[in-house]
Amino acid sequence: MQWQEIRAHYPQQWLLLEAVKAHSENDQRILDQLAVLDAFPDSATALSAYARIHREVPHRELYVFHTSRDTLDIRERQWLGIRSA
Repeated sequence: MQWQEIRAHYPQQWLLLEAVKAHSENDQRILDQLAVLDAFPDSATALSAYARIHREVPHRELYVFHTSRDTLDIRERQWLGIRSA
């Protein structure tokens, strides 16, 4: 689904989303196709679900957004240093 479709189906909700199809362009992540994994009443519950899934399957591209956002502006960052397990 596209972001605008998702907003119409899930008004004023916190969502856990997975990028099904995405690409990078000028230090921005463009989410071409999204899947809604779950809807939540608040951000804390949504972030908790995100953390649980990310721990189990870290290679999945997951996001938490509220559908009040008109557009998704995702800036990519360069990570410097070493990530510990």
